[in-house]
Amino acid sequence: MAEPLTTTETAASGERLEAALLRERFPDAVEEVVEFRGDTRITVRRDRIQDILQFLRDAPELQYTFFSECLGVDYLDPNAEELILGKKHRFEVVYNLYSVPDTRTGRGTGRRIFIKVGVPEDDPVVPTATGVYPGASFPEREIFDMFGIRFEGHPDLRRILMSDDWVGHPQRKDYPLGGERVQFPGGKFGPSVGDGIVQHPGESFFGRTASELGDRD
Repeated sequence: MAEPLTTTETAASGERLEAALLRERFPDAVEEVVEFRGDTRITVRRDRIQDILQFLRDAPELQYTFFSECLGVDYLDPNAEELILGKKHRFEVVYNLYSVPDTRTGRGTGRRIFIKVGVPEDDPVVPTATGVYPGASFPEREIFDMFGIRFEGHPDLRRILMSDDWVGHPQRKDYPLGGERVQFPGGKFGPSVGDGIVQHPGESFFGRTASELGDRD
């Protein structure tokens, strides 16, 4: 039985094993590898995301079989109208994967990894991950709803939180803020507190029960 990999195991290059294997298998697709507080974040080309996710899921050394979530990020600075953190693309989609350890087979590492793809503002389209991880369906719909990023090949890409006729995508940094004024005719601002108080059947008009008041024949 093969021993599961530890969270500190690295390849001969000194990189974490996942990064080294991805560079070997997809030499033109890995754009950046960042280690931060024990987490590994690997940015890859968006047109290779399906192949990379499938490799991470199926490779015997890795077994990233659990899709935790995916989420959208908008790096626009609304005050400066430029991108923060020196980002090349305005949007990113981040995939959070986990390798579930199986003590019976020795597979699974107990590791977590984040795979990121940059998404340009003028072409906000990413291949869907649903063919590899069916659980990506609802998270991708939420990203589409909130950020306007389309997932090519998604079996049912439509809004999931906002109504179908909603205009815009509320989690974009340039989405207009503010509220909608509600008109209350007659100078009223809503029901008064007293309108919602129902008197108990056993109470008198003065708020005391009949037994407390005594007989008043």
